[in-house]
Amino acid sequence: MFKQSWIFLAVCLVCILGLQANSEAQQVSKDGTLPNIVFILADDLGYGELGCYGQEKIKTPHIDRLAREGMRLTQHYSGASVCAPARCVLMTGRQLPRAEIRGNADSGRGGPFPGQWPLSAEAVTIAKLLSARGYRTGGFGKWGLGPTDSSGSPLRQGFDRFFGYNCQRNAHSYFPSYLDDDEGVVVINPKPIPAHQKQLEGDVLAENYRGEVYAPDAILEQALAFISQDSDREQPFFLYLPFVEPHLAMHPPQAWVERYPEAWDEGYGPYRGENGYLPHPRPRAAYAAMISHLDDHVGRIIDALEQKGILDNTLVVFTSDNGPTHLGNDRRFFVGGVDCDFFNSNGGLRGYKGSCYEGGIRVPCIVRWPSQVVSGSKSNFVSGFCDWLPTLCQTAGIDGSEIEHDGISLLSVFAKMETPARNIPLMWDTPEYGGFVAIREGNFKAIRSGVNRPQANSWELYDLENDPSETTDLAAHHPETVERLEKFFIEHRTVSEKFPNKIYDPQSPASD
Repeated sequence: MFKQSWIFLAVCLVCILGLQANSEAQQVSKDGTLPNIVFILADDLGYGELGCYGQEKIKTPHIDRLAREGMRLTQHYSGASVCAPARCVLMTGRQLPRAEIRGNADSGRGGPFPGQWPLSAEAVTIAKLLSARGYRTGGFGKWGLGPTDSSGSPLRQGFDRFFGYNCQRNAHSYFPSYLDDDEGVVVINPKPIPAHQKQLEGDVLAENYRGEVYAPDAILEQALAFISQDSDREQPFFLYLPFVEPHLAMHPPQAWVERYPEAWDEGYGPYRGENGYLPHPRPRAAYAAMISHLDDHVGRIIDALEQKGILDNTLVVFTSDNGPTHLGNDRRFFVGGVDCDFFNSNGGLRGYKGSCYEGGIRVPCIVRWPSQVVSGSKSNFVSGFCDWLPTLCQTAGIDGSEIEHDGISLLSVFAKMETPARNIPLMWDTPEYGGFVAIREGNFKAIRSGVNRPQANSWELYDLENDPSETTDLAAHHPETVERLEKFFIEHRTVSEKFPNKIYDPQSPASD
C-alpha cells in the first residue's frame, strides 16, 4: 500500500517539476546507460584526517586510492558545522539561512531516541528526484532528518530502502539496542552499551564497553546487499552512505586498535569519560582505528562495485558532514577522548565542529568517475553541499531548471576544470554553540559569532587565499565589504521560527 502511494507521489513530482532528460548528460556512459551514484558521508571527519589531505599518522589507503583515481576538492564546504542541518543542506540543496532544518533539534516526540526535527512533506530531496528519474534508492547509516513515522522519514523522502540509525542520539553508541530497518526496527544487541558513561577509578578495559553486534558492520552488510541485489541492469541506483565513524563514542574493534602503536597513549591515556561519551584505555589508537575502519568500509564498497563490473560507470563521492570534535573542558582531552592536536585533525585550520571557522565547515571531498574526472587531479574551486543537488540532477539527466535550490552543478569542474559562476555566495546561519553567521564570497569570508548570546561579537573578515587559518581579522580595513556581505545575508535568508537567529530575527517568538 505504501509503495503504491509512493509511486503515485513520484509520478506527481515528475509532472509538477517538469523533469526532462538532458540528452547531453545522458551520453556520459559508453553503453548509453545512466551512471550509478554512490555518495559516502563520514561523520565528524576532519579536513586533515586523511592521508591524501596530509595526515601522517592515520592510515586511509582506500580513500587515498579514490583521490589517486579521481579529483580532490581542496575548498569544499559542508552545509553546516553540525550533523542534522548539514544533511538537510545536502539533501535539499538549500543553504542553511534558507533551509528547513538549521540545528540539531529533536522531533519533540519524547523518549530516549525521538529522532530529529523532520523535513516537511513538501521538501524536494535528491532521493525524491532520482527516484522519479527511475533510480533505485537506498540509504544506509545515520539519517537525522525526521523519525520514521514522520514526514521526514527516509522512505517518505525518496528512499526505497533504509537501514541504520534514524535518530542521531542512538548513533552515539556503536553497540545500540536496535537499528532502524525501513520503517521498523531490528534488535541487534539485547544488552546495548549506553554511549555516555564514566569510570573515574580502576583499570579502563575496552571490552567492558563492547556489545555483540557492531552496528557499522551490520550497516555495511546491508549496503553491500543493496549493491548486489538482482535488478534490471538498465536501472541505475543511488546509494547514500552516511557512515557514523568517526563520531563518538569510541567503539572500534580491538583488532583495529592494535594496528597502532601503544607508545601513542603512554603517559596520555586512559580516557575515563571526563568529557562525555565512553572511556577507552588507548584513546589515540582508538580514534585512529575508527577512521581506518571507516576507510576499510569504503574499500569494501569499491570492491563490490568493481566485482559487479559497474565501478567505472559510477560517480563516487566521499566527504564529511563537518569538522572534527571540538575542545572539551579538560584541555588534555578533546570531547570523548579525541586528541585533535596529536593528529592535526583540522589540517591547520581554525576551529572545530560546531564552529563556522574553517576547521568546522571545510571538509575533505573526493570524486571518482573515470569518464568525467581526470585521475589524480585537484581543484581549488570553492564548492559546498548545496551544489550536490544540481550536480546529481545533471549526472542523472534531470532538467532541474524549475527546482528551487541555491547551488550550481560541479560537473564542469570535474570534467573540464572550469570555474562556473556562483550567483549566491556560500552562507551559514546556525543557532548552536552560541550562534554563528558566515558568508564566503570569492577569497573573502565574513563571520560573526555569538549571535544567539546576550552580547554578539563583531563581524570578522578573512582573506582565505592568503590566510586560510584565519589568523588576521581584516574587518577594520574593509568595512564596506563586511557591510555588503551582511546586507546580502539579511536579504537572502528566510526567517525560521524553529531555528531563530536572535540578532536577525528579533521579533521571532522562538527567540524570546
